[in-house]
Amino acid sequence: MVDIAEGPPFATRSSEEWISASRLVCANDPVGVDPGAFVGWLRPLNVHGLMAFDWACNIPRIERTQQHARLDGLEDYSAMIPLVGSSALDHNETRLELAVGDVVLLDPTRRGTTIREAGLARHLLLHLPRQQLISHLGFEPAGGLLGHRTIASRLLFQLVSEAVEDQEQSPDAADPHLRLAIYDLLAAAFSTPQQRPASSHTEKLFAFICHMIRERFTDPNLSPSSVAADAGISARYLQKLFIARGMTCGRLIQSLRLEHASRLIARRVALQSDQALSDIAYASGFLDYAHFSRKFRARFGHPPSVHPVEGPGKQPSQGVIAD
Repeated sequence: MVDIAEGPPFATRSSEEWISASRLVCANDPVGVDPGAFVGWLRPLNVHGLMAFDWACNIPRIERTQQHARLDGLEDYSAMIPLVGSSALDHNETRLELAVGDVVLLDPTRRGTTIREAGLARHLLLHLPRQQLISHLGFEPAGGLLGHRTIASRLLFQLVSEAVEDQEQSPDAADPHLRLAIYDLLAAAFSTPQQRPASSHTEKLFAFICHMIRERFTDPNLSPSSVAADAGISARYLQKLFIARGMTCGRLIQSLRLEHASRLIARRVALQSDQALSDIAYASGFLDYAHFSRKFRARFGHPPSVHPVEGPGKQPSQGVIAD
C-alpha cells in the first residue's frame, strides 16, 4: 500500500486561492475559514481515464445547497474517498461518518454538507458520468450511499490511491480495463439488498440489456430497436426501462461509442499512427464521419483532430491530426 499521508507541497494554496479553485469545480460555501491557519490543496488528476480531484483542507464546514446545484448545473455523480483524516457528510437527508477506506456516492443535484474534524482532511473526488454509472449499477442511486471496510472498498481504495501517487506515469493500455474495474468495485460496494433486489426481474433484465450493449456498442447496426428485439421486449418497454433510470438507450450507446473513440484517438496520437480518423469512427460504431465529428465535439468540446493524449483535465495537443 502506498503512503499518502502527506499531500503534495506544490499544490498548497492560500485559503482565497483554494476557495476560488474549488468553486470552479462546483458551487459551495466554505464556513469557518481561518486564513492565517489554512492548509489545503486542490489538484486535478487522471485516474485510469476518469477525471478526479485530490481535495484537502482544514476548513471546518463546506455547504452545498439546492441553490448551488441550480447555479452550476452539475449532474454527474462523484465518489468521495477519504485518504487522510476523519470527516462527516450530511447528504440526501442522511448523516454519514467517514473514515479512511470508506467510499460515499455524491449526487450533485442534491444538497450536502461536509464537516471536518480538527486537522487536515483529504479526499479523492472521482468523477463518474451519470449514465455510465447507472448502466453499470443497473439502478439510479439517490446519492448518500456508503460502502465501508468491505473487500470491494479496500480494493477500490488501493486502486485509486496508487493512481493518485502515480500521476507522472503515462497512460497505458490497461487503463480502460482498470476503469471498468473501478465501476465493478463501486457496484460491489453499493449493491446491497436495500438498493438492488437480486430477485427483481426488471433489474436483472435491465442489467442484461446494459451488458449486451457494452459488449456490442461498436457494431454500427446496434440501435435501440435491435436491442429491444434481441432482449425479446418491445421498443416501448425498452424506452420505459431507461427513462425510469433517467437515461435513454440511444444516449447510452452513443456515450459508449464516443468514449471508445476517445481512447482510440489518444492511442493513435501516442503511437504516432497514421490510422485515419474515419476508420476510428467506424471502429467505434459510427457509419458517418461528419455525424461522428459533430457528436464528438458536442461531448468533448473540441473536434477529434485536436483530442488530448493525456486524459481528463489536460489541454488538447497543439498539433492538428490529419485524417
